[in-house]
Amino acid sequence: MRTLLRRAVTCGIVAGAVIVTAPLAFAHEQAADCYDRAVPVTVSERRLDLAVPQEVLRRSGFDRFGSRFERLLCVVRSKQQADHVVKQEAAGLWRAAVDRVQGRGPAGGDLPRADDRPLYWARLALTKALRQWLPSFALSDAARTELIGSVETSSRGQDSVAFPAGVKRVLVSGFDPFQLDGDIRRSNPSGATALALDGVMLKTPQGPAVVQTAMFPVLWTPFEAGMVERTFLAALPKLDMFTTVSQGRVGRVDIERYNGRWHTGLDNDNENRATTIPIPAGVPTVTPQPEFVPTTLPYAKIVAASTGRFPVFDNTSVTEIRPGTTTPVVSPTGPTEGSIARAGGGGSYLSNEIAYRTTLLRDALKLTIPGGHVHTPVLQFAPDNTTAVTDPVFEQNRIDIVAQVRSIVEVALS
Repeated sequence: MRTLLRRAVTCGIVAGAVIVTAPLAFAHEQAADCYDRAVPVTVSERRLDLAVPQEVLRRSGFDRFGSRFERLLCVVRSKQQADHVVKQEAAGLWRAAVDRVQGRGPAGGDLPRADDRPLYWARLALTKALRQWLPSFALSDAARTELIGSVETSSRGQDSVAFPAGVKRVLVSGFDPFQLDGDIRRSNPSGATALALDGVMLKTPQGPAVVQTAMFPVLWTPFEAGMVERTFLAALPKLDMFTTVSQGRVGRVDIERYNGRWHTGLDNDNENRATTIPIPAGVPTVTPQPEFVPTTLPYAKIVAASTGRFPVFDNTSVTEIRPGTTTPVVSPTGPTEGSIARAGGGGSYLSNEIAYRTTLLRDALKLTIPGGHVHTPVLQFAPDNTTAVTDPVFEQNRIDIVAQVRSIVEVALS
């Protein structure tokens, strides 16, 4: 049986065709002994074995991606085949997540379709498998890292941003869940928004607009390596608008006026930073690197519009070290001339960082398009729910937040 599976997979790769679904016929067959479960994995990947992630995967049907991926890796016989399998499976995971949220195909379980968490936990199952994989051929550490990077890129939609001709073009980004050591059940409404809007056509007074989206990790290292710039650089000159989106404060939406150069805080792998934001070599940038970069989203129009249930604010506050001083202070009306950034309006975490990187890239390319950052409300469970992975209040909150971000995009385009 295993020989037949190997032949089916290998033939699909050699022919350059889509790999056949033969592995699914062997759903009860255990993966071959091609994994070393003692190999260390990341902090994020270690959380995968906890009860809540397993429940999310099971109740969404996304547990199938990890088991299928492990079976496929065990019959791969070369780096070329591995490249093909990893790219195809990661891209398929992104498409499946978008389709599930947007109502295409079977739900695969009783977890509501709008949930962003199945994609997050299924992706970690793929990267964990690659980290512990014992291939039958020589695989260098650099090659393994490249394969893991391929999963990260393709399962986040970062390499599939493409627009049809004759439409306005909008790029929207979202984030993974974060602060999971505080509550492993957490979802991220910005990620749910990205899945809900990918490929969606909006009507504007100037004609149709197509939204493409991409997701980003709550991790410092990929940002420092240029993940944001690689995703946005090719698309930006062709866009009519972009906005990065993340989860912000309780009960409110913020249009962040200024993005700061400083980053700090624990990421999803519990790594910390407390430095200026580094721009990777080879990326267009502004010299000298500015301490603050402003939004070009039409914030006044957005704040004045009726976009949804949550109040919307033009947030001009920043934290800065003023000239001649050494202590950071909050400036509610924006940066003082000559000051040093310690937080933008969106703080000093990865939400501020993605906004800083994309708006800096906009300015480096000398573009005048609207672009900036939207902070959504915190996605909250019902007050009496301390254990269940979902509840009606939680689901309604997510529906309302996603709908309001869509409305904000439409207002900004009008």
